[in-house]
Amino acid sequence: MHCHWPPHTRIETARLLLRPPQREDFDGYVGMIGDPRAAQFIGGVQARSTAWRSFMTMVGAWHMEGFAMFSVLEKSSGQWLGRVGPWQPEGWPGTEVGWSLHRAAWGKGFAAEAAVAAIDWAFEHLGWDEVIHTIHPDNHASIRLAERLGSRHRGPAVLPPPHQDIPAQVWAQSRAQWMQRRADVGVDVGVATSGKAG
Repeated sequence: MHCHWPPHTRIETARLLLRPPQREDFDGYVGMIGDPRAAQFIGGVQARSTAWRSFMTMVGAWHMEGFAMFSVLEKSSGQWLGRVGPWQPEGWPGTEVGWSLHRAAWGKGFAAEAAVAAIDWAFEHLGWDEVIHTIHPDNHASIRLAERLGSRHRGPAVLPPPHQDIPAQVWAQSRAQWMQRRADVGVDVGVATSGKAG
């Protein structure tokens, strides 16, 4: 077994800190996944005991694969806002950068700011050739964000079990398309700095 856990990986933008999840993030995650609106398109509401398992899945992916979604914190307050970043479970339809934020963080541009930084990181540090976003067709806010990021609708997604019956669309762009459009995304991340990638 070869583990790649990079505990010092971190990205800073103008307002945000992105880093691997830590134990103190769990209560924030429980708050997000326990909110019917925030959890609507990420599998639905989970009890605290179930949320522990899904939270630890992300920790385990960081430990074994060397990447997964980042915890996103507001630098000025230290508040946990949600999770954004690369995600590629077994059987997934591609190399995804996804996002899910606590409802209190909606409408402030945090998802876009974090997603831009995470996409930059994925292309630079993971060597991906493409980024996708799998989005429920009724999740209009995420579709608007995917469009703002420059991704294009590719068609329906077939997700692996146990998610095979959940409707989803694939939005995608290549590394070359991202590099070409990056300056036109219209999201000010400030000066993004990245720590050790592992």
